[in-house]
Amino acid sequence: MKQLYIKQKVFSLSSKFTVKDQQEKDVYFVEGSFMQVPKTFSIRNNASDEVARITKKVFSFLPKFLVEVNGQEVLTIKKEFSFFKARYTIDSAGIEVHGNWWDMNFEVYQHGEVVGKVSKEWFTWGDSYKLQVLNEEMETLVIALVVAVDCVKADQASASAVAAP
Repeated sequence: MKQLYIKQKVFSLSSKFTVKDQQEKDVYFVEGSFMQVPKTFSIRNNASDEVARITKKVFSFLPKFLVEVNGQEVLTIKKEFSFFKARYTIDSAGIEVHGNWWDMNFEVYQHGEVVGKVSKEWFTWGDSYKLQVLNEEMETLVIALVVAVDCVKADQASASAVAAP
């Protein structure tokens, strides 16, 4: 089992942050496109190779986020039509998320087997997440899923702020 940590900086306009291992060494680098359309997040390894990309679909009636790992689309997070509370679904072949993913406390399953666990770290400055990767082949997917869900939450929060009087 491998533990990773994602800590985003509060008030960071560049949308850059790192994924660290247990020894606090940088193992992945996440960079978001600030003020660009479509909004994207690129995840790179230590060799600067892009291993995952999250893209907000531009021409979609309801918000939709595509997650690619190693150049292949692996899952989609999309908003469902709802009058009261925002509802999102995660669509993927063979990947399931159980738990409260909106509060960043969930498990990731591949074909019924737990491959990763995610929990939000409380009492920290900025958003911090602890990732436990049980199947190291799924490491990039678990990281991309956390970044994508966080992106969806940020998008929802900014939409709510704009809609508020």
